[in-house]
Amino acid sequence: MLKTQRSAAGGTKSTYALPRPRGAGGWKVFAYITGGILLLCASILIAVTFGPVSLSPLEVWNIVAHRLGLVSSLSGDITTLQEMTVWNLRLPRALLAALVGAALAMCGVILQSLLRNPLSDPYILGISSGASAGAVLVIVLGVGGSVIGMRGGAFVGAIFSFAVVLLLARMAGGTSDRIVLAGIAATQFFSAITSLVVMLGADPNTTRSVMVWMLGSFGSASWSEVWITCAILVAGMLVCLAVSANLDAMAFGEDAATSLGINIAVLRWMLLFVTAIVTAVAVSTSGAIGFVGLVVPHIARMLVGPGHGRLLPVSMLIGAVMLVWVDSLARTVAEPQEIPVGVFTAVIGVPVFVAVMVKAGGKRS
Repeated sequence: MLKTQRSAAGGTKSTYALPRPRGAGGWKVFAYITGGILLLCASILIAVTFGPVSLSPLEVWNIVAHRLGLVSSLSGDITTLQEMTVWNLRLPRALLAALVGAALAMCGVILQSLLRNPLSDPYILGISSGASAGAVLVIVLGVGGSVIGMRGGAFVGAIFSFAVVLLLARMAGGTSDRIVLAGIAATQFFSAITSLVVMLGADPNTTRSVMVWMLGSFGSASWSEVWITCAILVAGMLVCLAVSANLDAMAFGEDAATSLGINIAVLRWMLLFVTAIVTAVAVSTSGAIGFVGLVVPHIARMLVGPGHGRLLPVSMLIGAVMLVWVDSLARTVAEPQEIPVGVFTAVIGVPVFVAVMVKAGGKRS
């Protein structure tokens, strides 16, 4: 809201008095966050029970508690195979799915607010296509495969693609719309490279493995990936929460934010870098999983409003729970065959996104 104030010299000057973002009250937000944490823990516990090796939630809890040193011994009927299945396979996979879901949702919130585009998602910066190109170069051509591996190649490709986007956007003026256009150009370019390499250099088995990875999979999740993803996500979350008030101010326009002393350019490039690193780590561990970063922020805004201090944690919890259950469906619905996670997120995400758009359009009319 623009206000006019009279100065001591008799002149007038314009200042911005920003209204507080509307949304759910403090207790309601607390209930959402507390309920989300409990739902996430229950979802992970239940998801770990799914699979060929039969397990109950109590058995899973006993194994986890034993591994964490909370109980001295396992129950008598739990076998070594069950313990290894939970600790080495299913639990890292469920935790990685939760972390990637939270990461994509967080980056979706930041990019939609930063670029002021409700259709923005973590892959709009060309990161997904760059990661795919990097992974394909390692898998098909063996470029650096002995040193960095497929996931390392995906991470390097994602960062390189982001650097290209930044360079193009900077050359074009550095505005939000130029960043989006540069991301689209980079996406098309690296997608073309990926398709060319796969067509010319891959055998059928390699092509299949590449396609499965590109559509998203947590099949090779490990504890090292869990800890790396968790560390990067927590660091990125702390940065985003620290500038949440600045993002609230930007929602009222760049002039309003500038009047409050916010350096728009520094804030934009810093958050673009944070989202790029977090997305690159997520993509390198799981492949390209669409619609999470696009749909989840809209659902969270309907629950708690646009204030980023509450929108970020609620979005991350929704994204984490969503991806835990989607991954559980992906690995069990057509057992023993595993369906790529990205297929399910698209099937679920498209109807949800259409419903969100219809509801938003109904409110405006």
